[in-house]
This record gives sequence, structure tokens and C-alpha cells, in this order.
Amino acid sequence: MKKTISFLVLSLVLSFSYAQRNGKSYKIRTVAFYNLENLFDTENDTEKNDEASPIMEMGGDREKVYQDKLKKLASVISQLGKEKAKTSPTLLGVAEIENKKVLTDLINTDALKKKHYGIVHFDSPDKRGIDVALLYQKRYFKPVHFEAIDPKIYSNGRKVYTRDILLVSGYLDDELVHVIVNHWPSRRGGEAKSRPLREKAAAQVAKIIAKIKETDPNPKVLIMGDFNDDPINSSFKKILKTKSKKKNVTKEDIYNPYEDMFRRGFNTLVYRDNINLFDQIMFTYPLLNKGNNDFSSFKMFKSGIFNKRFLTQKNARYKGYPFRSFSNGKYTGGYSDHYPVYLYLIKEK
Repeated sequence: MKKTISFLVLSLVLSFSYAQRNGKSYKIRTVAFYNLENLFDTENDTEKNDEASPIMEMGGDREKVYQDKLKKLASVISQLGKEKAKTSPTLLGVAEIENKKVLTDLINTDALKKKHYGIVHFDSPDKRGIDVALLYQKRYFKPVHFEAIDPKIYSNGRKVYTRDILLVSGYLDDELVHVIVNHWPSRRGGEAKSRPLREKAAAQVAKIIAKIKETDPNPKVLIMGDFNDDPINSSFKKILKTKSKKKNVTKEDIYNPYEDMFRRGFNTLVYRDNINLFDQIMFTYPLLNKGNNDFSSFKMFKSGIFNKRFLTQKNARYKGYPFRSFSNGKYTGGYSDHYPVYLYLIKEK
């Protein structure tokens, strides 16, 4: 059910070899997103429904499980983009985290503490008590503005308490970029019934981009997240009007490289044998290389799904599924029920 991404590795090798032969060198920055699958601590927060989290429902040594999960997630994060950027992601959006504490614990693991990550996080009104956040390497990125934006989603006249949309603007080296981190409403009740909720979230993202353009007319915007929708769904194609072909992208459009991957059969999660690509990173025109290889400013070079074999189940029943952390009330020793996604931004030195 899972395809390899050997074509991505080959393309990177060939392209960088060409650049080296022509005497060029590049800054390489990795941008990534990872759903951390219920990263909750072991303390009971009376203001949240954290008792319903897998780690709080299980018996045994919760602290040991918590530390093992942190170690495993940190190991994955430390490898994202390392092949070409020689370091972990400069920008990493995350979802399904309980609070800032779990992120502080994560970035202080042995695998990540020398990266000196900063954290942008707000407590969201989500009923399950899960949030989104952005981690950033302080030596490469300097945030200048951040805010949590209420998606303002209502169903049958009642407010849907879901995750906020996180906006972080800052300087990637010397270039202003805007990062929008999402975790849209789930498909609970079925895809069709829940579709309007995600369309409303998409509409809010469109409004955020429009507001950014009031002060930055030609903005470099990265939109990432667990969208609970595939790249071909209406939230993207009708609301955000994303494009999958570079030649069709205009200055007002959003390019989504994951649409083509989805059509080829790639996935970031599997649920009841249904293959989905809910985790994506898309971006606005100024970050797109349309074939002229002008990398005088940061442009997207390649996008990928980090679906290494060690992140994938190997047993018969769930063979090909992401190797998740929790199942049937027990800790499995896995990583997450989602694969991380990433892209390389490069700029000629």
C-alpha cells in the first residue's frame, strides 16, 4: 500500500550534482510537518479531558512510556531533511500535542537539544485538549509575529470547538515567510457529513492569506497541517483553489505538490484499509520554481513523505500502516499513526 520515494532521492542527487559541477552552492532549509499522535504528558489537567488520552487510559508505567515516545519522535524529527540539509527541520509544524510542556520535553531530548529549537504554541479550545504548534531552529528563523486564529466553525448553530489555526510570520535567514499550521476537523460522522466543517476551515485560511497580502502583497506563505482531507477534496480544490501542476500556477494561486503524490498512490496514513494523504505542505507562488532554476531567493526544490521502513508496520494485520504508538489501550512502541511530510527550500549562496 505504500510506495517508495526513490524518485525523490534520485532527483535530489542529480540536481545537486549538476549544481556542484557548475560551481554553485546552496543554502538548504527543511520545512516539515508531523502529527505526533496524542503526545500527552502523564499529569492530570483538570481543565482538559486529558483522561481520555491513550497514555492516561493505560495502566503500567506511564512515565516510562512517555519518555520512550519522546525519544522515538525526536529520533524521527532529527532525521527529517538531514540527508541534504545536514540538520533537522528549520521549521516544523506539529499536531496532536497536549501543551507547551510536552514540546519543551521533546526539544530537550538528546536527539534535539543541540538544535536549540524555539516554540510557538497556544492552548486551543479543542475538546480533546490537543493543539498545534511550530518549532523552529533559532539560528535560521526569527519570528516577528504569531497568533492563534479561531476558525469560527459552526454546525447546526453551535460552535465547533476544534483546533485554532496558528499563524507565524518571521525571517527565514533574511527573507520574510509566513507559516500557517492547521489541524482541521476530523471526519467523524463520515466524510460527506463533516465536509462543510473542513471547507469552513479552508475559508478561514483563505482569509488569513488575504490579510497577509494587505501588508505583504507578494507573500511567501507555507500552509501545512493534518487537514483530514486529501489533496483532491473540495476544501482544497474549490475553497483554496490549489493547483497541482506548476505550469498552471499563477501569482494568486497555491501550489500543492502532494496532489500529484496522492494520485500516484502515496499516503501518510491508513485507516480501516483506506489510504489517505491528509498531511501536506503547500505554498504560494513566490516559493515556486517554475523551471527557470532561479534560486536567488528561497524556492521549493523538492517535497516528500518521510515513510522509512522503520516507521511502517510489518505484521500481517496492519502491514503497510504507519507504526503507531497506541492501539487497543496499549502502548505499541511505535512512533505515530501518520508519516511526516517535508520539503526543501533552497537558495543560492
